[in-house]
Amino acid sequence: MITMNRSSFPLTVALLALLLSLASGRQSSGAAARRSGRHGEVTDTDTTWAVLVAGSSGYENYRHQADVCHAYQVLKSGGLKDENIVVFMYDDIAHNKMNPRKGVIINHPQGRDVYAGVPKDYTGEQVNPSNLYAVILGNKTAVSGGSGKVIDSKPGDRIFIYYTDHGSPGLLGMPGGQNAYAHDFVNVLKKKHSMGSYKEMVIYVEACESGSIFQGLLPQGMGIYVVTASNAVESSYGVYCPGSVPEPPPGFDTCLGDLFSVAWMEDSDVVDRKAVSLFEQYLKVRTRTSNNGTYDSGSHVMQYGEKSIGEELLYLYQGFRTKPIDVVTYVSEQSKPVGVVNQRDAGLLSLQHQYRNAKEGSKEKEEIRKALAAKIAHRLHVDKSVENIGNILFGKDAAQILNAIRPPNQPLVDNWDCLKSTVEVFEEECGSLGQYGMKHSRAFANMCNKGIPMDAIKKASAKACTNFIKP
Repeated sequence: MITMNRSSFPLTVALLALLLSLASGRQSSGAAARRSGRHGEVTDTDTTWAVLVAGSSGYENYRHQADVCHAYQVLKSGGLKDENIVVFMYDDIAHNKMNPRKGVIINHPQGRDVYAGVPKDYTGEQVNPSNLYAVILGNKTAVSGGSGKVIDSKPGDRIFIYYTDHGSPGLLGMPGGQNAYAHDFVNVLKKKHSMGSYKEMVIYVEACESGSIFQGLLPQGMGIYVVTASNAVESSYGVYCPGSVPEPPPGFDTCLGDLFSVAWMEDSDVVDRKAVSLFEQYLKVRTRTSNNGTYDSGSHVMQYGEKSIGEELLYLYQGFRTKPIDVVTYVSEQSKPVGVVNQRDAGLLSLQHQYRNAKEGSKEKEEIRKALAAKIAHRLHVDKSVENIGNILFGKDAAQILNAIRPPNQPLVDNWDCLKSTVEVFEEECGSLGQYGMKHSRAFANMCNKGIPMDAIKKASAKACTNFIKP
């Protein structure tokens, strides 16, 4: 038993008080460190880099380029320099003949122009996986066309990547059907990490089944934190669409934004980015993207990678807004569900509204009717073709096998080369998958997971699509 004489008591009390004071100081400084970012403030020699990617083209996909333009304005208002922001966008929306406000892009029904000032680093066919990977890796000699701008980051720099477009299990869309495969994308991230050319990286992805890009693939220990619009098995959603509430201004026969995307950007527009952490934004975005719990018309926002990075403050990746931004937002009404449209149906909806609003008997109306009929016919053809291939390969068990979902800790497919070859074989024998048909990538992956030889897949595809006329 410890004993204490009377003369030592005042000294002991003083020592205890000192220890308590030191402990309190450590707790306070620890909390402050967490609020300023786990690894401290940004120094004058550290840089925040950003890659913004809209992976689609066409007026019906207006929302993706609107998302990226808005993202640029968020970062620009935060003080990021153009030399550190790389933008991928097809750039066929602002001056499109269907755009009722020529030279202007909006991302909100009452929003300002977000197109002004956006650098067009990679446009048109330059928006492709090869250029994206080269930019992330900082490989100037590997980019083809464009500004040549790359992420020339140093070990102390942070990187923010934002992608928005159509997706499917294991795939992210790019214009012209040049899809980015999850395995390739994650391998690029691994290579970037092995180069030691960044401190930490944050990735936001808006796409259907976007969780499948990282599930079972992205390892810990790479200093990468990912937030996706949906899990590995569900769609993401367009918002501010024709016929929905709130809807676009008159003349806009297309969705203006995507639910996950506008949720994080409209939040970043108004919050103090030096007082809000990535995780706090994730919580707000998760609620809004679920359409306030109505998951039948909303998706599950997911986190992957090193979730501890979520403790860091927004400004480390999105910059710090020094003055109020002139923006109209529905932040105050986020408790109300909004009208949304499945990403895969947004293009169809756009054509339907274009047809409805076109002048009766006009050449334009007839052209839109043909485009609408062709889109519907293509969807039916792709769905039926995949179904027939499955029946040839698996008989009565086809639906169960093609739609099988692997456990959350496993990637979509074990052999990614097999998946790529299966997609190529299908498109050779049955025609392009297109943005809608990408959804069948899980079926193709499951053919590979069952060990079906490529010759058998090719024969089944040829048989299923005997009536398809190859170009």
